[in-house]
Amino acid sequence: MRIDAYNKISQVYQTNTIQKTTKTTNIKSTDQVEISRTAKDYQIAKQAVAAAADIREDKIKDIKSRFESGTYNVSMKEVANTVVEKYFEKTI
Repeated sequence: MRIDAYNKISQVYQTNTIQKTTKTTNIKSTDQVEISRTAKDYQIAKQAVAAAADIREDKIKDIKSRFESGTYNVSMKEVANTVVEKYFEKTI
């Protein structure tokens, strides 16, 4: 190994010199967080969905009364069409 080559390279890159660090001045800064309008809209929508009831009682009462009275009739063709539509909505 050639030591003289190492010495020349260290002189080029000045690896042997000591550099002093400078003291930084007092900088007063604060962190800030800014929420976008889209995020605010999303938060409002999420709160509205959370406040809404999971079950629509009015629809359930209507279907229940029609089912008990015997007037609730569902076509098997409609059920099949709905199932197929929902299946293809999820796979696309």
